[in-house]
Amino acid sequence: MAIAPPRARPGSRPRSGPRRPPGPPRRPASRLGLADRRFRIGRLVLVVLLLASAVQLLLIQTVRAGDLTASAEKQRTTKITIAAERGAILDRNGTRLAFSTEARALVTNPRLISSVRKEQAGAYKTEMAQAVAQATGGDANAIQEQLNADRGYVVLTTSADPDVARALEERFPEIAEEKRESRQYPSGTLAANIIGAATWSADNQKLVGRVGLESADDDVLAGTDGFQVVDTAEGSDTVIPGSTRAQQAAVPGSDVELTIDSDLQYVVQQKLQDYVARTGAKGGSAVVLDSATGQVRAMANGTTFDPRQLATSDPSTLGNAAVSSPFEPGSVNKVVTMAGALEYGLAKPDDVLDVPGSIKVADRTVHDAWDHGLDHYTLTGVLAKSSNVGTIMTAEKLGPDRFSDMLARFGIGQRTGVGLPGESGGSVPARSAWSGSTFGNLPIGQGLSMTVLQMAGMYQAVANDGVRIPPRIVGATIAPDGSRTETPQPEGVRVVSPETAAQLRTMLTAVTQKAPGQQGTGYTAQVPGYQVAGKTGTAQQVDPKCGCYASSTYWITFAGMMPAQDPRFVVAIMLDAPKGGTSAAPLFHDIASYLGQKENIPVGEPAPVQTLVAP
Repeated sequence: MAIAPPRARPGSRPRSGPRRPPGPPRRPASRLGLADRRFRIGRLVLVVLLLASAVQLLLIQTVRAGDLTASAEKQRTTKITIAAERGAILDRNGTRLAFSTEARALVTNPRLISSVRKEQAGAYKTEMAQAVAQATGGDANAIQEQLNADRGYVVLTTSADPDVARALEERFPEIAEEKRESRQYPSGTLAANIIGAATWSADNQKLVGRVGLESADDDVLAGTDGFQVVDTAEGSDTVIPGSTRAQQAAVPGSDVELTIDSDLQYVVQQKLQDYVARTGAKGGSAVVLDSATGQVRAMANGTTFDPRQLATSDPSTLGNAAVSSPFEPGSVNKVVTMAGALEYGLAKPDDVLDVPGSIKVADRTVHDAWDHGLDHYTLTGVLAKSSNVGTIMTAEKLGPDRFSDMLARFGIGQRTGVGLPGESGGSVPARSAWSGSTFGNLPIGQGLSMTVLQMAGMYQAVANDGVRIPPRIVGATIAPDGSRTETPQPEGVRVVSPETAAQLRTMLTAVTQKAPGQQGTGYTAQVPGYQVAGKTGTAQQVDPKCGCYASSTYWITFAGMMPAQDPRFVVAIMLDAPKGGTSAAPLFHDIASYLGQKENIPVGEPAPVQTLVAP
């Protein structure tokens, strides 16, 4: 069916062309204005944000660029120090006297415990203190005191075994561990004045030598630290696995092998300390040298310390008096005069001297230790009886210049170079400063000073056929790969001829002889089966109140060797102000007797009796 076209409305005009679609309705003028304002505000905000971003970018790229780069790098990479293992200290037989082990320091935060545990904090801290003390051998009261402190970080112990540390951490979550190296001294006080001590340094994050050889040889023992450069998680020290950028392995320290024998050291140390206590002395020292090499076999002091308790040790016990505390030697120094007289052909051992009870030297009168008239002593008798007057008479024949030269040859007034810290060279007045009365003091061992080690060195020269070898105490260093570097023996110093040395040894055996009317001052030093050569000494100490010599306070000394005619060892002893003027000869006897047994020294014929007092 066909569709009819629409009809036009009445009165309308027909349109030509197609019809236009209807347009959108017009908005009111007020709504148009609001939209424009929003657009302008949005555009302004956008511009401000863009400007702020541009300024911030400019700051980052210029002003703050260095700081931000460094901060980012610090967060991203960390250089970790790898501490080198410290070398050990050994005796001559390889016995370890000091060595290091891996350990843990246990730390905690007392404030955090109090905050978290609240009213249970007190009981919890007590439980922790007791557990740590029991597991580590520490002092529970001291640990409790640390835990009660109002602090954010305390160290409960510095040397816990790693397994012990782990167990304590599991039991007490507030405990943390820090890796450390712990120094071990298995023999406690044995040779402590020689070895010294090393303790952990929080600043260096490693063991550092504080006293003794631990300090003097710190560079040798410490080794060289290594390092590792790694990435760490931001804000923590956690190493990101596989992030190592660079690394260098640590080189362990070398071992230091001493010349001392720990068994002999123990005996000498114990006998000296017992004798000091028995005689009421303020202190004392003893040294044993190998006669042929000058090596120190033992060195002990009357007071010592435990390196495991360095922090609480009396500071006065930390030094080594045998090398650092000089004293006036007294009559042991008379060997210098006798050596000079024999060496220059001015006297012979059996020469007889008419010795009065006193002698005037310049403005000073010197007496013998006992009252007597005119006596007739052989030169040997002057030494064996320890006559001050006879010694000065002999020194006057020698003369001041040659006597001064002999002192220098024997090493008096010079450091030995043994390699121990704090060594003193003693003192001898300069030759140009001698007055007329000086020569009345020096030959009898007053007015000059020496250490026990120097005194031992004097008699080592006599024992070694007149050649003094400067003593040493480090025998070798052992590198981490096991290679040894022996300490070279110092060049010897010719003091007297072999003939003079042999004559002196024979004269010195008379000091220890005990015969009716011919008794020496050191007869209690005798060792059955052996010929013993030595010399006693007694020197007045200076009274600090008046600056003059005290009348009842003495240095007591003895230096000797055994066996006398083929010496193996030299022993030197000093006692500081023993009560009653006690001799040091009995202590020499005890030490020498042990040496004879320990070293299996063959016994010999008894020494022939020598004439000390002529008819």
